[in-house]
Amino acid sequence: MATAVDVAGVSKSFLIPHEQRTYFKEYFLHPFRRTQYERNDALKDVTFSVDAGEFFGIFGPNGSGKSTLLRILAGIYVADSGRVRVNGLLSPFIELGVGFDFDLNARDNIRINATLAGLTRRQLDARFDEILEFAELERFVDQKLKNYSSGMLMRLAYSIAIQIPFDVSCCSNTASSAQSDLRTTSSGCREKGPSSDDRWLHGWFRGLRVSG
Repeated sequence: MATAVDVAGVSKSFLIPHEQRTYFKEYFLHPFRRTQYERNDALKDVTFSVDAGEFFGIFGPNGSGKSTLLRILAGIYVADSGRVRVNGLLSPFIELGVGFDFDLNARDNIRINATLAGLTRRQLDARFDEILEFAELERFVDQKLKNYSSGMLMRLAYSIAIQIPFDVSCCSNTASSAQSDLRTTSSGCREKGPSSDDRWLHGWFRGLRVSG
């Protein structure tokens, strides 16, 4: 079976400052004071591979590097060392509500985000009702997103994301209050997804598991 994702020896570190300078004038008042940093190794020599058609769960406590790893796979972060290969188009679903305008309603946000994701107007018109039905938000389509719950936002974001043809789906449960909603949504995703040869990569913050 073909390898969809191949990660070899990936490491990523961040520098945590122990002093915060809020105003620019502080640099002039204390020009020789140096900010002390602590090195935080988020990932260290991570290696794994995921074959086509597999589900892959990433488990661990807060701060163990799960989101960092997914961001590297999605191309948001660059690894300090190691190699990452993704065969095919990757659809990242990592941050809840990224790209949403919370002062607009769901109808407008669907059209804006789906267009930015690559859907044509004809495709969007054909799939608009399906997006709402899958997100179970038909009653709230004209309500502003700032009044949505975290579960409603997650369902809407996921429903839009799966309309785009992809080979690898990179998901992270970023809202613990919406875990039960995401479990139900993700379970049906394989049937709703646009590709018959989907490859999935799921990273759950609190041990949610998606059955194949």
